[in-house]
Amino acid sequence: MQQSSESTTRRVIIRTLYLKRHYVMNNVVTEALRGVNVEIYTGEFITVMGPSGSGKSTFFNMIGGLDSPTSGRVFIDEVDVAQLTAVELAFLRCRKIGYIFQDYNLIQYMTALENVTTPMAFGGVPPDEARRRGMELLELVGLAERWFHRPIEMSGGQQQRVAIARSLANNPRILLCDEPTANLDLRTGREILEILRKLNKQRGVTIICATHDYRMMDICDRLIWIRDGNIERIARRDEVSVEVGTIDNETE
Repeated sequence: MQQSSESTTRRVIIRTLYLKRHYVMNNVVTEALRGVNVEIYTGEFITVMGPSGSGKSTFFNMIGGLDSPTSGRVFIDEVDVAQLTAVELAFLRCRKIGYIFQDYNLIQYMTALENVTTPMAFGGVPPDEARRRGMELLELVGLAERWFHRPIEMSGGQQQRVAIARSLANNPRILLCDEPTANLDLRTGREILEILRKLNKQRGVTIICATHDYRMMDICDRLIWIRDGNIERIARRDEVSVEVGTIDNETE
């Protein structure tokens, strides 16, 4: 088990340098990211916020190795992701990064246990060990009685719990969450947030959440605001006050 976030040193685990991503469609260039520089430390819980179309999902995809920058660089543990071969990049995504998506992305014909253990097969985990670990992870997220249920037999909150368990299949050091509470009711969303914070605190997993959910602010260490493809500001949670309809930076 990794150290808790309180005891980890301020070591950079993710770093971007002048990160840009442009898309071209029908001869129209869209600048999704315009030169983003940011450092994220081991064991941090980061909330990335911004309006729709701001570039936060593109930023999420860049640091997760799901898309390639037009220019600039992304470092994971001081490894330049752009310099990796396809096999090396697949290994990085399999072993170091876990993903949680808004729409769960579970395989519908598989049971909860099969969904969780599938990434372990790609990680070379023997079947018996994968089964044991899969059961432990489902128990961790409160689904000990749902090992053999398929997604259609589960609520949205239960499916998201399976997705969290699956994201932890290969003991990643980084967990990327794209709108993890967007499709959930208030109570279920709060339960998912509690699970994420527990993973961050007890396992030292570095968590980055792209979200519109202001509840995420209550459990994060720092907030990153992205607007029009740029980092608008970065603040510690204790530097930010929240009032109805507004967010103020107390240091301003």
